[in-house]
Amino acid sequence: MEVLVTVLLVIVVALVFDFTNGFHDTANAMATSVATGALKPRVAVTISAVLNLAGAFLSTEVAKTISGGIINEGENGVDITPIMIFAGLVGAVLWNLTTWYLGLPSSSTHALFGGLIGAAIIGAGFNAVNFGVVLTNVLIPALLSPLVAGAVALVATYAAYRLTQQAKARGSDAGFRHGQTVSASLVSLAHGTNDAQKTMGVITLTLISAGYQDSGSGPQFWVILSCGFAIALGTYLGGWRIMRTVGKKITDIHAPQGFAAETSSAATILISSHLGFALSTTQVTSGAVVGAGLGKKLATVHWGIVGRIATGWLVTLPAAALVGGLAAWAASSSIAGLVIVIVLALAAGLGLVLLARRHPVTHENVNEEAEKSEDAAGSDGDDDHLAAQTTAAQTGAARTTGEDA
Repeated sequence: MEVLVTVLLVIVVALVFDFTNGFHDTANAMATSVATGALKPRVAVTISAVLNLAGAFLSTEVAKTISGGIINEGENGVDITPIMIFAGLVGAVLWNLTTWYLGLPSSSTHALFGGLIGAAIIGAGFNAVNFGVVLTNVLIPALLSPLVAGAVALVATYAAYRLTQQAKARGSDAGFRHGQTVSASLVSLAHGTNDAQKTMGVITLTLISAGYQDSGSGPQFWVILSCGFAIALGTYLGGWRIMRTVGKKITDIHAPQGFAAETSSAATILISSHLGFALSTTQVTSGAVVGAGLGKKLATVHWGIVGRIATGWLVTLPAAALVGGLAAWAASSSIAGLVIVIVLALAAGLGLVLLARRHPVTHENVNEEAEKSEDAAGSDGDDDHLAAQTTAAQTGAARTTGEDA
């Protein structure tokens, strides 16, 4: 009975992670289309949600990589308990919420893997992790996928502007705007085939570790269906904070660039899903947007923002691993420890949501430049500085007059 309760707890938290994955990664598919005006924000997230759900049923190769590859389990491996998986999910969910609050397009994939790896190491030792699979199916794709998508987007953007004579004619990008509807839809479909499967793999791994499913088997239909709906619901609600970063802050995206970025992202993700590579769709999309920015003559890429995003990529896996490991250490100690982890996780998650509500980003203001507020703040600061200088000058003049008198 205790094992069953723990398994149910893990399934609930896994679906919560899937939900956060959905709204965290909405920007992957729709940020550029919303930024260029090709799709209205609400229409964009509705299309993305439906296609994420459809994509969840197209393949289970990535799910098998997670349930039977990264973490050693079964007769020939180290037994992983549902408590450890729960702890890993806690690390992943909290990292997703943190980066969502910061508007940082980090990798939900690496947050999940980091949490699971940290929990497995603390709970069962280093032998619990198949580092060979982590290297070939996670780390190498993480390094190569944004570079590949960026290179393809760069070439595609350059070709698009050459074919349209640098898009100088008024309305010459109208065809690209219509094309973005198709290309953004392909990214959403690809996202469903890759990211929804990661949660399927976690739930399947939990069922295997608890003895409710045979080792080496794939996800059951109810797992596929529930994960598809969870990520679709999260996608529909929209991760507007991250969408603003991807669509507005990396570079000034126009329709030909958006079409090129989305097409290259979709192709990269779909091929990787077929091969069973659990890559980060966030990294693919961000790399494609950078490539699209570089592909247009005189376009500006904001390298400070790119550097901030890349830093987030580097720390995601170890940060989630640290939280997952600490959660596994506490939750595995006793029932009281498990309850403490649950309470702290709920408090941290709720706190981040409440903080985000103080400066909301919605479908109504997602395309507003954040820099406007920063410039306004800077102007206020300049005014204050000027006022201070004026006051100081007046004071000095008064002193001089007094001394002269």
